[in-house]
Order: sequence, then structure tokens, then C-alpha cells
Amino acid sequence: MGSEQTADEVFRLLSDETRLDVLRTVAVAQHENKKTGVAALSFSEIYDRVDVDDTSKLSYHLGELTGTFLRKHEDGYGFTHAGEQMVRFVLAENYRRPTEVGPIETEGGCQFCGETTVRAVLEDQYFMVYCTACDRGANAYRVRPAQVRDRRGADLIDAVAREQAGDLLKTRRGVCPDCAGRIETEVWDATDIRFPDEIPVSFITGSECRECLRFLSLPLPIAAAYHPASISFHWERGIDILESGVWEFNRFLHDGRWTSERVDTDPERYRVEFRRDTASLRLLLDGSATVTRTERVQRRDHNDRRS
Repeated sequence: MGSEQTADEVFRLLSDETRLDVLRTVAVAQHENKKTGVAALSFSEIYDRVDVDDTSKLSYHLGELTGTFLRKHEDGYGFTHAGEQMVRFVLAENYRRPTEVGPIETEGGCQFCGETTVRAVLEDQYFMVYCTACDRGANAYRVRPAQVRDRRGADLIDAVAREQAGDLLKTRRGVCPDCAGRIETEVWDATDIRFPDEIPVSFITGSECRECLRFLSLPLPIAAAYHPASISFHWERGIDILESGVWEFNRFLHDGRWTSERVDTDPERYRVEFRRDTASLRLLLDGSATVTRTERVQRRDHNDRRS
């Protein structure tokens, strides 16, 4: 088929159960042969494993799939990138609704009242975190059915936190966590954004993918926390940024240990400061939330000493 296929033409290819069975079959074969490194399946091997009436029908279906979801070479049929992505989605049954999960109480933080206990629930297929004291939202993130299927309690909390951290690391480097397209980030003045409640941050980031339109927004200090200098600074002081949920950082916004300010307007420049005990890490960022300079400060007798 031509390279300029429309979305409806591509998805129409998957409307036949035999073609889905072919994709599953190739995936299962790859899994079975993972130790030998075999990544393709011959025509005869597919015919032996797929419920199809005759070879001509299988040849037709393979012809329809080849070029979009399968690639053909001398060893047989293997996946294109689109085929790889689609078959994983099908095998994981991520097209289904996530199983129900009751409220999970966990450590965290409320940016509004400072409460350090939050509860997590699934709402409309999103992982929602609410304050147990004032019941206002502390965080929201997507979940996939496979992510929830065999996890409960702390195990599910950890899975969401780790995926969220991975997504935010990619976003910080300008890579969309969904499609790998280019993410562009801007720093916005929080007073220009309509919030249901006043939040204790001055600036937030808005990150949007040019290709798939994925959008993520975070308080500027939380977005900056995923910079390597911050990860190292907090690790040395007992906080693992990459193993923590974003909702756990809200308490640092509330008590003023994580702050942001605009330090210049032409061009736009911002400073984020992370305070732990007598030490501080300062990050200087431009208008795209890119860190341009880092500075560690040791505070003694209320005077800053740069280190």
C-alpha cells in the first residue's frame, strides 16, 4: 500500500480478526524465540499458527498488513514500528476500561492546606490524588488498564509514580512521552491562569507536543526538579525524585522550600530555589524552562555562601 495512507485506511486494516491474529502470532513467536533472537516468522509458520482457510487468503491478509504493520525480508515477516506499537496495545488489552480501584491512602502533600496524607482513586480512567483534609486535588495523571490490572495499594502508587517520572524526564528534554515528537515548553505566570483555588506558586510550565497535541502542565519548581542537578541535590539529602510521585512535592510548595521567581523580562529569565536544611540549590531558567545555570548555596548564620 502507498505511504500516504489516511488514518481511516490504516485502522481499516485491523477490522479483520485474521489480521489481528497474524499480529498476535508474530508477537508470540518473537516472545518464544527471545533467547535465539529470531524476530521474524515465515509464511508457512504463520499459516500453521493462524486459523485461515487457505494459503491464498493468508497471502492476501499478509499483503494488506505488509508495509504498515509488517515488514517482509528474507527471514519472513516482522513488525514495523506501527505494528510493534499496535500489537503491544492489543496484547495488553489497553483498549478496555481499567478495573475498579478503591481509595488508597498514601503519603503526599496538599499545596492548599499542607496536609501530608492524600488518597488516590481512579476517575474516568485517570489516577486522581485528593487531600484527605480539604478534599482538593493534589495531582491527576493517566493510567492504563494493564497498569492497574495486577496492582493494588502501594504497588499501584509506585507504578504510577515511576511512569510519571519517566514521562517528565522526557518532557524536560523536549521529547513527547507518547509519540516521541517535539515537546515545546513555555513558562506562564500563574496569575494569568484560571484556577478553581489559589495555589502557592508564581509560575507554571505548559508543555505541548507539536505532533499529537499531548499537553502537560506543572508548577515551575516541580518541572525543574527533574533536572540532573536537582535529582543529585535531593538524593544526597534523602529524597529520590525519580521514585516519588509529583503529589509528594506539593508540601515543599506549601511550606516555601521550593520557590520560583522571575528575575528578568527581556529576555524572560526565572530562578527556582530548592531548600533543604542549611543548603540550597538555585537553577536559572529561560522562558522555555531550560536550565541555563545551576548554583549550590550553603547558608550559615543567615548568610549565603556559594559552593
